[in-house]
Amino acid sequence: MKRHASRVLVALLLLGCVLGSVPALALNGGLGEVPQDLDRTSPRATAQGFLDAVHRGDYRRAAYYLYLDHLPASEQPAQGAQLARKLKFVLDRELSVDTSVLPKAPEGESASSRFVSLGGIPLKGDTIPIRLQRLSVDGTFVWVVSEPTVKMVDPLFEEYGPLLTETLPSVFFDRTVLGLEPWQWLGLAVTLLGAWLLSYVLEKVLLAAALRVARWTRISWDDQVVNAGRGPLRLPFFAILLALGTSFLLLPPKLKLLSDRVSYSLTIIAVAWFILRFLRVSEAYVQSRVTSETGGHPRARSLRTQLAVLRAVFEVATYVIAAALLLMQFEVVRNVGVSLLASAGIAGLAVGLAAQKSLATLLAGIQLSITQPVSIGDNVLVEGEFGTVEEITLTYVVLRIWDQRRMVIPIQQFLDKPFQNWSKGSPEMMGTVILQVDYMADIDALRAELDRILTNEGKHLWDGRVKTLVVFDVMDKTLTLRALVSAADSGKLGDLRFLVRERLVLFIRARPQWLPTVRSESRAAVPPPSKDGQDAAQGAPEPRA
Repeated sequence: MKRHASRVLVALLLLGCVLGSVPALALNGGLGEVPQDLDRTSPRATAQGFLDAVHRGDYRRAAYYLYLDHLPASEQPAQGAQLARKLKFVLDRELSVDTSVLPKAPEGESASSRFVSLGGIPLKGDTIPIRLQRLSVDGTFVWVVSEPTVKMVDPLFEEYGPLLTETLPSVFFDRTVLGLEPWQWLGLAVTLLGAWLLSYVLEKVLLAAALRVARWTRISWDDQVVNAGRGPLRLPFFAILLALGTSFLLLPPKLKLLSDRVSYSLTIIAVAWFILRFLRVSEAYVQSRVTSETGGHPRARSLRTQLAVLRAVFEVATYVIAAALLLMQFEVVRNVGVSLLASAGIAGLAVGLAAQKSLATLLAGIQLSITQPVSIGDNVLVEGEFGTVEEITLTYVVLRIWDQRRMVIPIQQFLDKPFQNWSKGSPEMMGTVILQVDYMADIDALRAELDRILTNEGKHLWDGRVKTLVVFDVMDKTLTLRALVSAADSGKLGDLRFLVRERLVLFIRARPQWLPTVRSESRAAVPPPSKDGQDAAQGAPEPRA
């Protein structure tokens, strides 16, 4: 009896030695020797290794991560590669596997656990679990996709796999190029071209219908708004069609994420693009209506300034919001933003100090549009230069000087330093003409000549309010005359002063006796007095009474 037991024990030991000597044949023996760098020691390593292999298109390597012992050994290489390819499409479409949450210990979640679940996929009213299975091979733990999961790959692929790829020649899906199979590259090219052409057609049709409706109204603003959508409207259509088309291509997660971000970015860009066009169209329409109804009234210039500054403010806000929405897609930027907010002490102080001047300038532009000490079209005198305000932005004002030069002035100067605004309030102005004449000049005749000039030659410049001529100053040799005239605005006033000065000079030149004259008077020389003073007294002339 003891001899029989010892024989059985020796047989078991020999069997264990034989089985231990062929570990490669103990699991998926038909695939051959396991690659040296293949890591199946933990659920995380198996899931990550399988996903990396299938997304590189290395389906033969990916087959080592599947349980294939239910298949004949001769069929395992071909069937394993096909099953790995099919499982890739199913997982990419229906199950996003986060390998970072999977156990990285060889025993899995616990020493007694044999399976780790990756999730479930619905199939015909039921949920198919996708699990990894722990096996012991040559005394070590090995994790592979479980046998029940592998057996359900074909039904899952029929439900969630590509629609037409199996009817195409094998050249379209036997290999991968840059992570995509040839049929996916072909589908991506067709999707891009088709989405662009179809978005162009949809834009044309929609804009034509919108223009037909806009023509029912009497105003032209809605027609301009519809035309502003030409271009921005195409991008959302293209983004939607691109997202729909790529959803059927079963792209890998990274490419799918890239496609989604491109579609999202195009939509944000299109909305921001249309808002910018809408602001400009609306501003131009309001300005044209106000100008046609009020002409050059100061209120029209004031409203024009407000519209220009407010449009600039909304444009800056649009750019900032659009950029923020675009950057928030990226996890790196989002984490940076969160970390900056968390450490907002020193960082916030530094940013605030650095942006202090920019913020002050921005607020000065907004304050200028509200208080309006100067408006577009005003005639101002700044830093000794006279000109017309041509442009007002959030940071500077452009002044068109009389000689066609452009003077760029920081907007803060109009709030911190005094300047002359000749158009503030009423544009009506008064100006002077200074003349030097002789004491013999007839002041009344000069007043009559001024009246004639204003009522005849200068009637298109003079507004009829003020016309005076007075002796402004008396000097030792001449009289200083000041002619005061008025005009509707500064431009007409300048021309009127030139005309009055020229005509009065011609009038005085025709009367030479009124021109300033230098006079001299000669008197008899007085002899010096004699020593006794008598001779001098006798020869001296008598004093005048």
